Parts: sequence; C-alpha cells; structure tokens
Amino acid sequence: MKLWTRNDRELLALAVPTFATLITEPLLVLADTAFIGHVGSIPLAGLGLGSNVLGVVTGLCVFLAYSTTSTVARRLGTGDTAAAFDAGRDGMALGLVLGIVLAAVLVLGAPQIIGWYRPAPEVASQAVSYLRLVVLGLPFQLVVLASTGLLRGLQDARTPLYIAIGVNLTNIGLDALLIYGFGMGIRGSASATATAQACSAVVLFAVVARRAARGGASMVPSVRGMAEAARHGGWLVVRTAALWISLTATTVVATHLGSHVLAAHQVVNSLWSFISFALDALAIACQSLVARRLGASDVPGAVAVMVRALGWGCVQALLAGGLLVAARPLVIGLFTPDPQLAQLLMGALVVIAFLQPLASAVFVLDGVLIGAGDTRFLALAGLAVVAVHLPMLVLVDHYRAGLIWLWIAYGGFLMARGVTLLLRARSGRWVRVGV
Repeated sequence: MKLWTRNDRELLALAVPTFATLITEPLLVLADTAFIGHVGSIPLAGLGLGSNVLGVVTGLCVFLAYSTTSTVARRLGTGDTAAAFDAGRDGMALGLVLGIVLAAVLVLGAPQIIGWYRPAPEVASQAVSYLRLVVLGLPFQLVVLASTGLLRGLQDARTPLYIAIGVNLTNIGLDALLIYGFGMGIRGSASATATAQACSAVVLFAVVARRAARGGASMVPSVRGMAEAARHGGWLVVRTAALWISLTATTVVATHLGSHVLAAHQVVNSLWSFISFALDALAIACQSLVARRLGASDVPGAVAVMVRALGWGCVQALLAGGLLVAARPLVIGLFTPDPQLAQLLMGALVVIAFLQPLASAVFVLDGVLIGAGDTRFLALAGLAVVAVHLPMLVLVDHYRAGLIWLWIAYGGFLMARGVTLLLRARSGRWVRVGV
C-alpha cells in the first residue's frame, strides 16, 4: 500500500482548511465559556443550558451543510456545475427562512424551554437571558451552514477557513468588550456571538453572489429547489435529532447532579465539541469526495477515500487525546479558578481523551454514509443507538454517579454508533452511483 496517494492529498486539501471552519462554533462556545467562567459558576451553568438549547437547534439544521455538500459534490461529479450551484443557493434561502422562524419561537419560548431542564432559579434566569439574545444570530448562522456546504461541495474549503478566522477574532474581541468593558456579563457573551455570526453570513453571501455573477447564475432562489433541499434533509434531521437527544439527556442528568457538576459539564462539553469538530473535518472531506466519486460512478475511489480517512483519523485522535491529558492543568486553569470544579474536571478530561479514537472512526464512517446519501439508514440506526444510551443515563442519574460516569455512559453511546456504522460500511449497501 502506498504511503501517500492522490486520496491523501485530496483529503488533506479539504480536511485541513475545513478543520478551522468546523471549529468556529466550538471556538465561539469555548471563548464564551472561558470569559463567563471567570464571572462566576452560576452564569457558567446558565451558559451551559442556553448553549445546549442553541446547539440542539443548530444541530438539527446541520443538514443544510451536510446535504448541500453531498448534493453539490455529486452533481459536480456528473459534470453539471450549474445544477450544483443551484442546489447550494436554494439551501441558503431555506436556511434563512428556517432561521427566522426558529429564532422567533426560541425568543418567545425561552423560559418554558429552559424550565424543562429543571435548573435552580438563578441558573434559569441567566440561561433565559443568554438564549433570547444569542438566537438573534440564528438566521445568519443557518445561512452560513448552507453557504459553507455549497463551497465545500465545489471543493473549496479555503474560503470558509478565512471567514472562520475573522469570525473568531471578532467574537473574542466583542466578548472582552461587552462582558468586561461594559459589564454585560452573560448578555454580553450572547450579543458577541450573534454579532460575529451576522458578520460571517454577510461575507459568505457576498462571496457566493460574486461567484454567481461571474458564472452567469442567478441568486434568486427557487421555491421548488428549497422544498427539494428540505426533503433531502429530512432523514438527516431524524439522524441529528437522535444524536441531540443523547447530548441533551446528558446535560439534563448533569443538571440533576447539581450546579457545580453542571458547570464542570459545560467545560467538558465545550472541549468535547471543540475536539469533535476538529476530528469531523475528515468526515466533511469524506462527504464531498465520496459524493463526487459516486456521482462519477467511481466506486473503488469512494472506498479508497473511506479507508485512507480512517487511517488519518486514528492518527489525529491519538494526538488529540494525548495532548489533552498532558495539558489538563493548563486547560482547566483557562476555564475556572474554582478548585471544586478543577477537581471534577481532572478525571472527566481523561475519559474524553480516551474516547477520541472511537469518536474519530464514528465521525469518518458517518461522513462516508452521508456523502453516499445513505441517510435513511443513519436515521434509523441513530434511533436504535439512543435506545441503548438512555438507560445508561437513567442509571447515572439514579445512583448520582457523577461527572466521570456520565461521560463513560456517553462512551457507550459512541460504541453503539461505531458498531452500527461499521457493519453498514462493510456490507457495501451504501453504494449508489450517479445523481
């Protein structure tokens, strides 16, 4: 087997810049967590609940990126560039409409939604304040998802990279100004995040519009195309809903374990999201490359992409896990000066470090099947995996087992996902060529 192949070059050409793009949202959460962590544990716990709600909503809408990437890349593989661009444009319009509707619902229903977690009153107040402001950036965030999917499908991962860097710098600067300079606390954090997302959407739209004008394409969306984008994303919504049921249930159990455990869980969850999105860069590259090869009826090429991505993912995961274990004292100090929180975090970070190789394999195989359009299987398998995970969480909650066992239970969730995805990948039933 060759040590370096064309698939490696193409994987890394997409995965490396996609890494920076994917971690934009976790970096926003990490920056918020670091700033708010030094304000106090109650605002930090409130940030944990508010960001979980926002994460559920944006997670359910991630089909705007995933289905757009695979649809655009598959059409590109057939040689129909115009149809590929149209699919991305209609996905952006769908994202804007969905974002406006969902933001309105969340602003009005924030107290009730946060109440479902049954937090302490002071934590609930902080969470509602955060959520009502941060969702004002949701329409922009969903436009960013779809436009990024369009560019990835066209094999351009560099443009989203440059914009991601600008978004993070904007968010960090606004965090410092609004949280500390103007004393806005958690409201400043939410305002900074929403503003950064709006800036990102405006710049990405300008990039796409310029390319459309250069290629003679229209930026006027098609209602039929928007409906088609929604239909293609349906199974991905179910698949993502299953994943977020487990993540949200994990946060609910952390809430039951007390404000200190919830605050520590927010730090662990922020770091997990950051590392997971970094590992997911290979999965996104797989979505684009597998879809393009299957669109061109190149089945051996699609399988080769999967194999090489699994190898690269294993290397990346081992490095990430090792660095996390070694840097625990430094990492914890960035997020909290509270010794009780620091003690909770020391063991939990070891758990998520050891989960990295398993997570990497799961993400890569998930990306392969999304690129192949095998979303119905992913949705049904996801529901089955949730049925395995929830009883584990019930036991952790019943015995009040603590933060470490909470994340060990999440490891059981990853294991169940890994088994279902591996069996499907080995079966070959995910292979479908053409459009």
